[in-house]
Amino acid sequence: MTGGTRGIGREVVRALAPTWRVLVGGRDAAAVAAVVATCPDAAGFVCDLADEAATAAASSRLGSLDAVVHSAGVLGYGPLDAVDRSEWRRVLELNVVAPAHLTSLLLPLLRASRGQVVAINSGSGFTAGASGGLYAASKFALRAWTDALRAEERGRVRVSSVHPGRVDTDMQRDLVAAEGGEYRAEEYLAASSVARAVAAALEASDDAAFDVVNVRPSGLARPS
Repeated sequence: MTGGTRGIGREVVRALAPTWRVLVGGRDAAAVAAVVATCPDAAGFVCDLADEAATAAASSRLGSLDAVVHSAGVLGYGPLDAVDRSEWRRVLELNVVAPAHLTSLLLPLLRASRGQVVAINSGSGFTAGASGGLYAASKFALRAWTDALRAEERGRVRVSSVHPGRVDTDMQRDLVAAEGGEYRAEEYLAASSVARAVAAALEASDDAAFDVVNVRPSGLARPS
Protein backbone atom coordinates (compact mmCIF):
# COMPACT_ATOMS: atom_id res chain seq x y z
CA MET A 1 0.00 0.00 0.00
CA THR A 2 1.82 3.12 -1.15
CA GLY A 3 0.76 6.41 0.39
CA GLY A 4 -0.62 4.45 3.31
CA THR A 5 -0.22 7.11 5.99
CA ARG A 6 -2.68 9.75 4.74
CA GLY A 7 -6.04 10.26 3.09
CA ILE A 8 -7.39 7.51 0.88
CA GLY A 9 -4.34 5.31 1.42
CA ARG A 10 -4.75 5.30 5.19
CA GLU A 11 -8.44 4.43 4.85
CA VAL A 12 -7.62 1.55 2.49
CA VAL A 13 -5.23 0.20 5.12
CA ARG A 14 -7.98 0.42 7.74
CA ALA A 15 -10.47 -1.31 5.45
CA LEU A 16 -8.11 -4.17 4.63
CA ALA A 17 -6.39 -4.62 8.00
CA PRO A 18 -8.96 -7.02 9.53
CA THR A 19 -8.48 -9.63 6.80
CA TRP A 20 -5.22 -8.80 4.99
CA ARG A 21 -1.59 -8.58 6.04
CA VAL A 22 -0.95 -5.04 4.89
CA LEU A 23 2.46 -3.56 4.10
CA VAL A 24 2.07 0.16 4.80
CA GLY A 25 4.27 2.42 2.70
CA GLY A 26 5.19 6.05 3.27
CA ARG A 27 8.08 8.51 3.35
CA ASP A 28 7.90 9.34 7.06
CA ALA A 29 8.99 6.57 9.42
CA ALA A 30 7.00 7.88 12.37
CA ALA A 31 3.82 8.17 10.32
CA VAL A 32 4.26 4.66 8.95
CA ALA A 33 4.83 3.26 12.44
CA ALA A 34 1.73 5.02 13.76
CA VAL A 35 -0.50 3.42 11.12
CA VAL A 36 1.08 -0.02 11.51
CA ALA A 37 0.45 0.15 15.25
CA THR A 38 -3.31 0.36 14.63
CA CYS A 39 -3.42 -2.85 12.56
CA PRO A 40 -3.63 -6.40 13.91
CA ASP A 41 -1.15 -7.81 11.38
CA ALA A 42 0.79 -5.23 9.40
CA ALA A 43 4.30 -4.14 8.58
CA GLY A 44 5.74 -0.97 7.15
CA PHE A 45 8.21 0.19 4.56
CA VAL A 46 9.72 3.66 4.39
CA CYS A 47 10.68 4.78 0.92
CA ASP A 48 10.70 7.88 -1.28
CA LEU A 49 9.19 6.46 -4.46
CA ALA A 50 10.82 9.22 -6.49
CA ASP A 51 14.17 7.61 -5.59
CA GLU A 52 14.74 4.83 -8.13
CA ALA A 53 17.44 3.02 -6.14
CA ALA A 54 15.48 3.18 -2.88
CA THR A 55 12.38 1.82 -4.60
CA ALA A 56 14.34 -1.09 -6.05
CA ALA A 57 15.89 -1.84 -2.66
CA ALA A 58 12.54 -1.80 -0.87
CA SER A 59 10.88 -4.08 -3.42
CA SER A 60 13.75 -6.57 -3.33
CA ARG A 61 12.97 -7.41 0.29
CA LEU A 62 9.57 -8.89 -0.54
CA GLY A 63 9.23 -12.65 -0.79
CA SER A 64 5.59 -12.87 -1.83
CA LEU A 65 2.80 -10.45 -2.73
CA ASP A 66 -0.91 -10.72 -3.52
CA ALA A 67 -1.65 -7.12 -4.46
CA VAL A 68 -0.22 -3.64 -4.72
CA VAL A 69 -2.36 -0.54 -4.26
CA HIS A 70 -0.93 2.72 -5.57
CA SER A 71 -2.24 5.66 -3.56
CA ALA A 72 0.86 7.84 -3.23
CA GLY A 73 0.62 10.97 -5.35
CA VAL A 74 0.85 14.74 -5.41
CA LEU A 75 -1.28 17.64 -6.54
CA GLY A 76 -0.27 19.89 -9.40
CA TYR A 77 -2.25 23.07 -9.94
CA GLY A 78 -1.99 26.28 -11.90
CA PRO A 79 -2.41 27.85 -15.34
CA LEU A 80 -0.35 25.97 -17.89
CA ASP A 81 1.66 29.03 -18.83
CA ALA A 82 2.80 29.27 -15.21
CA VAL A 83 3.86 25.64 -14.75
CA ASP A 84 7.59 25.20 -15.26
CA ARG A 85 9.50 22.09 -16.31
CA SER A 86 10.55 21.17 -12.79
CA GLU A 87 6.91 21.03 -11.68
CA TRP A 88 5.95 18.90 -14.67
CA ARG A 89 8.76 16.51 -13.80
CA ARG A 90 7.83 16.39 -10.10
CA VAL A 91 4.16 15.59 -10.69
CA LEU A 92 4.67 13.09 -13.52
CA GLU A 93 7.50 11.38 -11.63
CA LEU A 94 5.39 10.74 -8.54
CA ASN A 95 1.99 10.17 -10.15
CA VAL A 96 3.03 8.08 -13.15
CA VAL A 97 6.68 7.03 -13.30
CA ALA A 98 6.90 5.86 -9.68
CA PRO A 99 3.91 3.49 -9.77
CA ALA A 100 4.93 2.17 -13.20
CA HIS A 101 8.48 1.50 -11.99
CA LEU A 102 7.43 -0.11 -8.71
CA THR A 103 4.92 -2.34 -10.47
CA SER A 104 7.49 -3.50 -13.01
CA LEU A 105 9.69 -4.57 -10.10
CA LEU A 106 6.81 -6.41 -8.41
CA LEU A 107 5.30 -8.12 -11.45
CA PRO A 108 7.17 -11.43 -10.99
CA LEU A 109 5.68 -11.77 -7.49
CA LEU A 110 2.23 -10.71 -8.65
CA ARG A 111 2.28 -13.14 -11.56
CA ALA A 112 3.27 -15.94 -9.22
CA SER A 113 0.30 -15.23 -6.95
CA ARG A 114 -2.12 -14.34 -9.79
CA GLY A 115 -2.35 -11.08 -7.92
CA GLN A 116 -3.74 -7.62 -8.47
CA VAL A 117 -2.72 -4.03 -9.13
CA VAL A 118 -5.02 -1.22 -8.04
CA ALA A 119 -4.25 2.38 -8.98
CA ILE A 120 -6.06 5.20 -7.22
CA ASN A 121 -6.69 7.57 -10.09
CA SER A 122 -9.17 10.48 -10.19
CA GLY A 123 -12.07 11.96 -12.07
CA SER A 124 -9.27 14.06 -13.55
CA GLY A 125 -8.14 10.91 -15.30
CA PHE A 126 -11.04 11.50 -17.72
CA THR A 127 -11.51 15.29 -17.89
CA ALA A 128 -9.36 18.38 -17.50
CA GLY A 129 -10.27 21.94 -16.66
CA ALA A 130 -8.63 25.32 -16.31
CA SER A 131 -5.63 25.25 -13.97
CA GLY A 132 -5.98 21.48 -13.66
CA GLY A 133 -4.07 20.49 -16.77
CA LEU A 134 -0.90 19.32 -15.04
CA TYR A 135 -2.66 17.06 -12.55
CA ALA A 136 -5.06 15.75 -15.20
CA ALA A 137 -2.19 15.01 -17.56
CA SER A 138 -0.60 12.82 -14.90
CA LYS A 139 -3.88 11.02 -14.26
CA PHE A 140 -4.65 10.55 -17.97
CA ALA A 141 -1.18 9.01 -18.26
CA LEU A 142 -1.81 6.79 -15.24
CA ARG A 143 -5.04 5.58 -16.83
CA ALA A 144 -3.22 4.81 -20.09
CA TRP A 145 -0.64 2.85 -18.14
CA THR A 146 -3.29 0.77 -16.32
CA ASP A 147 -5.12 0.12 -19.62
CA ALA A 148 -1.92 -1.15 -21.25
CA LEU A 149 -0.85 -3.16 -18.21
CA ARG A 150 -4.29 -4.78 -18.02
CA ALA A 151 -4.08 -5.82 -21.66
CA GLU A 152 -0.56 -7.19 -21.26
CA GLU A 153 -1.24 -9.08 -18.03
CA ARG A 154 -4.80 -10.32 -18.59
CA GLY A 155 -5.05 -13.90 -17.39
CA ARG A 156 -2.08 -13.42 -15.04
CA VAL A 157 -2.62 -10.22 -13.02
CA ARG A 158 -5.84 -8.21 -12.60
CA VAL A 159 -5.50 -4.44 -12.92
CA SER A 160 -8.06 -1.98 -11.53
CA SER A 161 -8.21 1.78 -11.99
CA VAL A 162 -10.29 3.54 -9.32
CA HIS A 163 -11.48 7.04 -10.16
CA PRO A 164 -12.92 8.97 -7.20
CA GLY A 165 -14.60 12.31 -7.50
CA ARG A 166 -13.54 14.97 -5.03
CA VAL A 167 -12.65 13.37 -1.69
CA ASP A 168 -12.42 14.88 1.79
CA THR A 169 -8.62 14.79 2.22
CA ASP A 170 -5.75 17.16 2.93
CA MET A 171 -5.07 17.31 -0.81
CA GLN A 172 -8.64 18.44 -1.41
CA ARG A 173 -8.25 21.17 1.19
CA ASP A 174 -5.10 22.35 -0.56
CA LEU A 175 -6.91 22.39 -3.91
CA VAL A 176 -9.88 24.35 -2.60
CA ALA A 177 -7.51 26.84 -0.98
CA ALA A 178 -5.65 27.24 -4.29
CA GLU A 179 -8.99 27.84 -6.03
CA GLY A 180 -9.93 30.42 -3.43
CA GLY A 181 -13.07 28.55 -2.36
CA GLU A 182 -14.68 27.69 0.96
CA TYR A 183 -14.15 24.13 2.14
CA ARG A 184 -17.28 22.14 3.00
CA ALA A 185 -16.37 18.58 3.90
CA GLU A 186 -19.94 17.34 3.51
CA GLU A 187 -19.82 18.08 -0.23
CA TYR A 188 -17.09 15.53 -0.81
CA LEU A 189 -16.70 11.78 -0.71
CA ALA A 190 -15.41 10.30 2.52
CA ALA A 191 -12.04 8.66 2.01
CA SER A 192 -13.47 5.55 3.67
CA SER A 193 -16.07 5.29 0.88
CA VAL A 194 -13.30 5.14 -1.72
CA ALA A 195 -11.50 2.57 0.43
CA ARG A 196 -14.57 0.31 0.33
CA ALA A 197 -14.51 0.46 -3.47
CA VAL A 198 -10.83 -0.53 -3.45
CA ALA A 199 -11.57 -3.40 -1.07
CA ALA A 200 -14.39 -4.59 -3.34
CA ALA A 201 -12.02 -4.70 -6.30
CA LEU A 202 -9.38 -6.58 -4.32
CA GLU A 203 -11.85 -9.08 -2.91
CA ALA A 204 -13.68 -9.86 -6.16
CA SER A 205 -14.03 -13.54 -6.99
CA ASP A 206 -11.37 -15.03 -9.24
CA ASP A 207 -13.62 -14.94 -12.31
CA ALA A 208 -14.26 -11.19 -12.00
CA ALA A 209 -12.18 -8.06 -12.55
CA PHE A 210 -13.08 -4.50 -11.64
CA ASP A 211 -11.28 -2.90 -14.59
CA VAL A 212 -12.43 0.72 -14.09
CA VAL A 213 -14.34 1.94 -11.03
CA ASN A 214 -15.90 5.41 -10.85
CA VAL A 215 -16.89 6.66 -7.38
CA ARG A 216 -18.71 9.99 -7.14
CA PRO A 217 -20.41 11.97 -4.37
CA SER A 218 -24.07 10.95 -4.35
CA GLY A 219 -25.42 14.27 -3.06
CA LEU A 220 -27.29 12.35 -0.37
CA ALA A 221 -24.86 12.99 2.48
CA ARG A 222 -25.92 15.41 5.21
CA PRO A 223 -23.69 17.75 7.22
CA SER A 224 -22.46 16.09 10.42
